[in-house]
Amino acid sequence: MALLTGLPRRLVEQQLLSAQQAQELLEQARQNKQHFVAAAVAAGKVKARPLAMLAAEEFGLPLLDLASFDLELLETELVSRELIEKHRVLPLFKRGNRLYVAQSDPSAMLAIDEIKFNTGMTVESVLVEEDKLHSAVDRFLNASDTSMGDLGGELDDIDLEDPDAKEKQAAKEAETDSGDDAPIVRFINKMLLDAVKEGASDLHFEPYEKRYRVRYRTDGILHEVSSPPINLAGKIAARLKVMSKMDISERRLPQDGRIKMKLSKNKAIDFRVNTLPTLWGEKVVLRILDSSSAQLGIDMLGYEPDQKDLYMAALAKPQGMILVTGPTGSGKTVSLYTGLNILNVEGTNISTAEDPVEINLEGINQVNVNARVGLDFASALRSFLRQDPDVVMVGEIRDLETASIAIKAAQTGHLVLSTLHTNSAAETLTRLANMGVPAFNIATSVSLIIAQRLARRLCSKCKQPADVPEQALLDAGFSQEQLATAEIYQPVGCEQCNGGYKGRVGIYEVVKMTDSISRIIMAGGNSIEIADCARKEGFNSLRTSALQKVAQGVTSLAEANRVTTD
Repeated sequence: MALLTGLPRRLVEQQLLSAQQAQELLEQARQNKQHFVAAAVAAGKVKARPLAMLAAEEFGLPLLDLASFDLELLETELVSRELIEKHRVLPLFKRGNRLYVAQSDPSAMLAIDEIKFNTGMTVESVLVEEDKLHSAVDRFLNASDTSMGDLGGELDDIDLEDPDAKEKQAAKEAETDSGDDAPIVRFINKMLLDAVKEGASDLHFEPYEKRYRVRYRTDGILHEVSSPPINLAGKIAARLKVMSKMDISERRLPQDGRIKMKLSKNKAIDFRVNTLPTLWGEKVVLRILDSSSAQLGIDMLGYEPDQKDLYMAALAKPQGMILVTGPTGSGKTVSLYTGLNILNVEGTNISTAEDPVEINLEGINQVNVNARVGLDFASALRSFLRQDPDVVMVGEIRDLETASIAIKAAQTGHLVLSTLHTNSAAETLTRLANMGVPAFNIATSVSLIIAQRLARRLCSKCKQPADVPEQALLDAGFSQEQLATAEIYQPVGCEQCNGGYKGRVGIYEVVKMTDSISRIIMAGGNSIEIADCARKEGFNSLRTSALQKVAQGVTSLAEANRVTTD
């Protein structure tokens, strides 16, 4: 206690921190080259608001609510971007020769001294809350980064996979830093890096008659992030096509390509790129293929304990078929790749046929199907069976030929994983029957069906208990037993999330092929009968699984309603 002075001492006196905690935070701030206030808020030891009020009282400084300040009025011409980024401060306004600067830690006098030296003005400190300042500084920096005129040179040289020889000249022209193309290069590089940083799954570059917009899909929802001038639409499309090795002279037909961005020696991100000629130019959509998503591990995907046990038991079998079903963007690929990673050991031969290969997995033989040269799922699967496989993954069962070969493989000592586009586990079985697969083959080869959706996860920082009438919860599908322990939350929204949500969690219906379900299939039963039987066997439906996540406080009832129905 004797060693503590200033704000740390006041925090201990007010019993907001123990003396040991204050000492640890001081040491942590020194090691990380942070201010004490930033370290305390980042560690979650003290809330930003009471800390700012205490600091204002301790140092006798005015306290401003930064949320009520218009950031468009910042005096950013007086203080360089480098100083703002270095000291995490904001120049608010000036009166005569006085410049008022927002900061969260009044003991950080170096920032005030540097700004005073660089501006030649008298600098007055105004205290603001650390979390609001952090967010406002980031918004200012991002806004200046995405401005076409203010893009920094540090984005010029993102390490991309070498283009083909025939594209090298075009790439050289598109990447030149002279003339009008240099801002385009830096702008696109910035968009790609920001998308990866924000955890987006897709980027949309969209031309319209009078405007151009860039959107990210984050947590399943699209939102606009930039609107460059419409006259740059052609150059943006051309640059993206060069990066993804497409024919830049072809603007009338859709094209597919790929970009590999190296973030470091051991970290690379792949982008799957598609162009589409629209009325006002080429729309370009990039899907981010982050290999780390395939390394999450089954415990991170959101399976309930009993569902996880069923999946692991099916993966441990030497033969049989595991089918994953759901709409596009429901996380089927991650579920399959997670299973493949579990199976990927030295003594196992694994082959996959995909359209296209999304994530490269070391130790697994992956094949891109190519219908134009006759390499479809069925022909790839036939070749796999002559390559001594233990595990086979087929990207999608689309026709009777592929289904028949996959089922024969599952019946002859191979473990087969695949996907179908159906809405539930029961519909998956009837879809195979409608394709023409004999009921006996379905009943004896399919061992597990996983239907899934992705729901947005509530932000842990700002979610609040929801006041929902008990009858409304019962009508939504909750049982009285669930309501006894349920913790229902609703989204609020803060600087750390997107409208109250941050990240996504899987909602699953995992159904094991049982004797009762097999008998219904053999008797030609429909999906309703199969679903009823699965519930009686104790397998949760998608709706029930979604309500479990709501009761656990993981997602909201509104989000459960969005992704599932009764």
